[in-house]
Amino acid sequence: MSNRLADAVSPYLRSHADNPVDWQQWGAEPFAEAKRRQVPVLISIGYSSCHWCHVMARESFSDPVLAEWLNANFVSIKVDREEYPDVDSTYMASAGAFTQELGWPLTIFATPEGKTFFAGTYFPPTPVQGRASFRQVLDAVLDAWRDRRTEVESNATQIAAALTSQGRQRPGALPTEPDFAAIISELATYEDTEFGGFGGAPKFPVATVLGFLLDREAAGDASAGSIARRTLTAMASSELRDPVEGGFFRYAVRRDWTEPHYERMLYDNALLLTAYARIDRTDIAEGIASFLLGVLRLPTGGFASAQDSESTVDGVRVEGGYYALDAEQRAAQTPPALDDKVLTGWNGLAIEALAFAGERLGRADWIEAARETADYLTEEYFVGEPGEAPSTLIRARIGHRVSDARATLEDYGMLAGGLLQVALAT
Repeated sequence: MSNRLADAVSPYLRSHADNPVDWQQWGAEPFAEAKRRQVPVLISIGYSSCHWCHVMARESFSDPVLAEWLNANFVSIKVDREEYPDVDSTYMASAGAFTQELGWPLTIFATPEGKTFFAGTYFPPTPVQGRASFRQVLDAVLDAWRDRRTEVESNATQIAAALTSQGRQRPGALPTEPDFAAIISELATYEDTEFGGFGGAPKFPVATVLGFLLDREAAGDASAGSIARRTLTAMASSELRDPVEGGFFRYAVRRDWTEPHYERMLYDNALLLTAYARIDRTDIAEGIASFLLGVLRLPTGGFASAQDSESTVDGVRVEGGYYALDAEQRAAQTPPALDDKVLTGWNGLAIEALAFAGERLGRADWIEAARETADYLTEEYFVGEPGEAPSTLIRARIGHRVSDARATLEDYGMLAGGLLQVALAT
């Protein structure tokens, strides 16, 4: 079996290169093979710092017996959701037809035309609390494919048509002040007035919502600002924040912000840096900026996408063990791995956050870091045909290796926002 992931740009894909599963990268070729063999397609979507992605890889994708059966009956594709956000969002939308427990790893079963006919997230190696094992799911999917192919393909076509119809709906009018007031009122009903944040468990920082609330405060809605400030204050003193290195973890398992999942994402921390700077929490902003510049910033230029949730502490691989140590103890350990993919859009968020926070809080070094990263991206992330001015934006790269993934509107928009903020700050 050829190793088709060893040369991938994505660290997530390369981490699966030694699996006995015959993984292929995203593209036309695996779908053509599935059509030729008349077998269904397994699309497994995740990212490098995802805890449950690692768990499923160890439990199922490393099992040689299961892999042999999988290789014989499916074509398997591994996708980095950070590299291909368009692929991820499309299949995440289709997975909503089968489960409300959306997240990663995202497990999609599709026809050779790429249409989803069943989906889920993490599946354990043995049945647990009513959740079928991965092998049971594979058996059921294959039985349906072989015995009820017409029904399977019809359902997949209907789901694809419904998603296409939603995508073609014309946008409505821009929201008015009464619309905004109604949104704030609804958000207030979701607020956890005991622990801060929104809803129950698991609990996420929802940085984009907090930014929206602060925008509405700036527009004159004091109640919106109060909600945002209560949440930001609660998060600042919670286990979601690393008190040693300053960054925020992706989410907490419990409603009171305890038991974090310890991956630390560039986009969350960039957005939260902006939010804490806006409410003049210099202490928390300094911690986040220190994490961005001291941990995620790469010597080759730009910021890494994330830091892993798992690490090896005293020879034992464990989630969160590194973050239970103080600064001196951490110095004796190997820190959790970085996903050193430099994503254009997320780096745009970091540029914007550092430039904004640097100007607001009087940190010229943060502004300079934002300017240097902006220079790096504008010089290295635009390409063009020989003899033509570079005009096509790169989505992702590691060092000099460029991903085949196309830049999305997210990349153009977030980079533009970052460049604008650098211009304002300088």
